[in-house]
Amino acid sequence: MSFPGRVAILGGGTWATAIAKLVLYNAESINWYMRRRDRIDDFKRLGHNPVYLSSVKFDISRINFTTNLNKVVKESDTLILVTPSPYLKQHLKKLKEPLDEKFVVSAIKGIVPDENMIVTDYLKKFYNIPDSNLAVIGGPCHAEEVALERLSYLTIGCPDTLKAKKITELLGNHFLKASTSKDVEGIEYGSVLKNVYAIAAGICYGLKYGDNFQAVLISNAIQELDRFLKAVHPMRRNICESAYLGDLLVTAYSRFSRNHTFGTMIGKGYSVKTAQIEMEMVAEGYYGTKCIKEINEQYHVDMPILDTVYNILYNKMSSFAEIKRLTETFR
Repeated sequence: MSFPGRVAILGGGTWATAIAKLVLYNAESINWYMRRRDRIDDFKRLGHNPVYLSSVKFDISRINFTTNLNKVVKESDTLILVTPSPYLKQHLKKLKEPLDEKFVVSAIKGIVPDENMIVTDYLKKFYNIPDSNLAVIGGPCHAEEVALERLSYLTIGCPDTLKAKKITELLGNHFLKASTSKDVEGIEYGSVLKNVYAIAAGICYGLKYGDNFQAVLISNAIQELDRFLKAVHPMRRNICESAYLGDLLVTAYSRFSRNHTFGTMIGKGYSVKTAQIEMEMVAEGYYGTKCIKEINEQYHVDMPILDTVYNILYNKMSSFAEIKRLTETFR
């Protein structure tokens, strides 16, 4: 069997659906785990995901659906995790099959709550997966634009360059370009923080701040991200590459960004609970804000934007007053 072998998608949302579309460009078939049987039944009947990216049609004969997590793990060689980070632990608790000999790719742009760990660190600690069998998918790539086959770029982070290259070949096609990187931790932490900064951008948008200020906000955000990455995982990296700056820009500005949408609602005066109820998808930056804030208690990095978002979301402080205070720190 040649790597990556039999590929499984674990998750049923927008990004999972987009990744399944990408993999099926290059693989004969996939295994696909979804939690809900009714969603699978509707998918098979309609030929598309009944809830997310419904415009993307699939050849159902090439998909082996299951609600049995242990079955899909046992029958697959490469697992692509695409569940919201707050629910990852809950999903994996059902698992009895070992993961230590599987190649696991995290497409989760979030952090594991309670443990305050990036996904690859969590998998290494609790599931004994070696570094060389772990990869992450990063970069500015909205699922909605993948569905529309608009030119997009991904970065595959993995210590094993050859395996990373194979994953780029699995995902790449005429509208998706993929490159490799060894900065697994930097890509993961960057993907968490860009959601926090997108919430900040949304709050400012909801408060009627204009494009001029948004540009200053994001230029300060990338500097803040750079300081944090240098503290938690120092290595030589170019923070302006698409896996970092590009991912931040698209999440902070795009109409497809759920974190920006969530922040906009907060800026307009919605409570956190009301905004969460009205959102159809999880805004992972909400959870990421608390996790990174707690992680930074160890590193003491100067992170005024993170602190501002935390005060608004968790300390219930005035969005107007907190953003006004933040504006005084910018140049």
